[in-house]
Amino acid sequence: MGFLNRVMLIGNLGRDPEIRYTKEGVPVATFTIATNEYFRDKSGEKVVKTEWHRVVAWRKLAEWVVQFLSKGKQVYVEGKIRTREYDDKNGIKRRVTEIVALRIQLLGVPPSTDTISEETEEPPPEAIESEDVPF
Repeated sequence: MGFLNRVMLIGNLGRDPEIRYTKEGVPVATFTIATNEYFRDKSGEKVVKTEWHRVVAWRKLAEWVVQFLSKGKQVYVEGKIRTREYDDKNGIKRRVTEIVALRIQLLGVPPSTDTISEETEEPPPEAIESEDVPF
């Protein structure tokens, strides 16, 4: 039996994407998106639960993200879940779970430059400068 690590989200950007570069010059963009879940509580009141997702895009996908996405825009993100560890500025070990984007589509716009996919794998976590983390 095989394994599958794939996530698909539709949500709104919580902030403008940020781009950084590894010491090898590979672009990496980060942003957050919010997804909402609607349900009724025991008293029948409508409740909205917002979940925030950290998204990381590499290479050409990263460059596309900073060119076309901005706070508030609705996007479809397809990718894989990745958890990594790093040491913060004070030397404390931290753990972060993020979505490594493989495909992003800007929603609510005519089709043209509204979709991009990442064909290649992202560099290994060791390739990221420690001062670049967290995103």
